[in-house]
Order: sequence, then C-alpha cells, then structure tokens
Amino acid sequence: MTLNRRYFLTGMAALCLSLSSAHAAERWNMSTEQPDGNYITAVARDFAADVAKATNGELDIKIHSNSVLFKRADLKRAVQTGQVPLGDVLVSVLGNEDAIFEVDAVPLLARDFDSAWKLWQASRAQMEARLQKQGIKLLYSVPWPPQGIYTKVPVKQMSDFKGMKFRAYNAATSRLVELMGASPTTVNSGDVPQAFGTGLIEAMITSPATGVDSQAWDFAKYYYDVQAFIPKNVVMVNARAFARLPQASQKAVLAAAERAEKKGWEVARSKTSELTQTLAKNGMVVGPTPEAMQPELAKIGAVMAEEWLKKAGPEGKAILDQAKR
Repeated sequence: MTLNRRYFLTGMAALCLSLSSAHAAERWNMSTEQPDGNYITAVARDFAADVAKATNGELDIKIHSNSVLFKRADLKRAVQTGQVPLGDVLVSVLGNEDAIFEVDAVPLLARDFDSAWKLWQASRAQMEARLQKQGIKLLYSVPWPPQGIYTKVPVKQMSDFKGMKFRAYNAATSRLVELMGASPTTVNSGDVPQAFGTGLIEAMITSPATGVDSQAWDFAKYYYDVQAFIPKNVVMVNARAFARLPQASQKAVLAAAERAEKKGWEVARSKTSELTQTLAKNGMVVGPTPEAMQPELAKIGAVMAEEWLKKAGPEGKAILDQAKR
C-alpha cells in the first residue's frame, strides 16, 4: 500500500467516525415559561448543562425561556405531539382535564415547603400515570414561593375585595377569586404590568417571584404575605423522544432530573425571603394576612378542599391521607 493511499484511508476513517459521532448527537429544544432571571429557568439551564456533561455532549438541550416557543396553555399539547421534546408548565393549569393536577392550588392545604413536599410525594405517582397515558414522561418539579396578594389599595377584610378586578391564572385561582367576592380575569404572568396599567386588573394573587419578575412596585402598592398555597412547575418530556435515547442517556437524564428537583426545592426555600424583601426594598408595603381576613380565608379554603375532593374522588382522598402522614 502506498503512503498516499494509507493517508487517504486513514483520513476517510476519521471522517466517517466524525460523521457518525455528529449523527449520534441529539439536539433538543426546551420551552420554559419564565424569564431568564427567574430561578425556575435557572434550574432548567443547570439541568441542561448537567445532561450535556453526563452524556458527553450526546444530548444537547437548548433552553428557550419566557414562553417564546409555546405559551402556558399550549405547552403540554406541544410536548405530547412532539412539536417540542421538552418543556415546563405550571401543573395546576392542567386541572381542567383532571383534578389531580391542581391539588397544589387548593388554598391552605400546603402553606409551607415541608407540607408542599409531602403533598408532591403523595400526588406524583398519580400525575405520572395520567401523563404517561398521553405519551408524556414527568421529569421533575420546582415549587414557587407561597402565594400572596398584591393590591393597589389597602385591604382589611374580605369584603374589601367585592367587585375588584382580580387576576387569576388557572381554574383554581378563578374559583378562589370568586369566593373572595372579586371578579376574576385570566392574565398571563408576562402581561401583568400592562393589565394593571390599563385597568384590566386591580389586584392579583401570586408569588413574590412573579412580583419581582414583573416589578410589581411599578403598579401595586401593597403585598400581603398570605401564603395561601405553593404551586409547582413540572418539567415533562415526550415519551417517544425519551425512549429513542440510548439507555445510558436515559439514565443520565433521570439522574440530572433528580438533582434538578432537589436543587429547585432548595432554591425556592432560600429565595422566598429574599424575594419578599426585594418587594419591600422597592417601596411596597409588605405585611401579613390582615387579622379579620384570616377566618374568612379559612372558610374559603374549606369550601375549595371539599369541592376538590368531590372532583378528585377516592384517588384524591388517598393523596390527602398520604400527605398528612
């Protein structure tokens, strides 16, 4: 064999190896709801980096934040149909299809992170089973801080909300707002500043994280740290896309998801106080639930818990019983 021919064959072998490696690499887009500065998006970016490292670059996940690919209402369907292999969504917005998905939005059921974690552990298997039937695999969750109330004017009792135009973001918060005597209006988190500015809404219930993301001090004056409930975002993947991955990559994704969930819950705990303080530092009046409002809120919580149990049936009761252990 001549020297030139040997070099040619060696070069061709290297080229084939390079093409084979490039072909083996998988590129996934991930649609995330929140802006880059939000800690839930930051956890997603760390998850993507973790996966890339663990798979030696064989699976590369590109994060598209702030719902630029798909809005909240369209995300689950997009993952299910493979329009995007991976995405995160506020799980309680799926409550319209099954009450199990909105258990974390029932007021006063889980108001601290320990209780919220127990509720998640109790409900996760049932959520996974429902999503699996639809061709979706659930990977991990990240909680929001406890939900509080933002208003333009001070409130002292529940009757102060009567007729007030109040932002809701899912069926559960719409029902909560109705029971408070206010008028619910569905507004996506990214549209909150404009909705306040145009008078579409006058108040909202959401986390201090969303308050900071939207710079709530520009349009609201008061924040009441009601700690009504702790909702979660969940990250889901198209089951077929996941199954096509090599076994080693599947294991790497699941391990990275486990680490992301642990980190997400830790960050949520540590960030809550800091985010609430940020509201105060920017001029908002931050305080606890008004005393006269507490028993009224408790009654609303009891009503919504009863309504949820009627919808969720025996499986819902099993979740609550397990969470209380």
